[in-house]
Amino acid sequence: MKQKPKPRIALLREKAGLTQLELSRLVGVTESTIQNWESGRTGTDHIERIIRFCKALNCPVEELIEYASDSSEEPAAKPSSLSEIHTLLGTDDLPKTPSLQPEVTQQQQARS
Repeated sequence: MKQKPKPRIALLREKAGLTQLELSRLVGVTESTIQNWESGRTGTDHIERIIRFCKALNCPVEELIEYASDSSEEPAAKPSSLSEIHTLLGTDDLPKTPSLQPEVTQQQQARS
């Protein structure tokens, strides 16, 4: 019997210093979708398929999709640090201590 893979999303998210809410906003999904992906309830099959695409085509995941620009403007630069991500999310003024994370999440939800 094939063992179900365990996603590393939560580990990587925590290493990046992001809450589930912050990651959901960056990715463009709901916080419950992030919870489902982290627990392995959903999404794992899609991730495995993307990995197989990349291996078969010998390319990084970023090369699978080409983005067409609707305007002649230069594309916005990707954030290069965690502090830039927090600035984009408007969470740069919130305390970053682990013991306050539930409180931070409640404050962020109140802003929405």
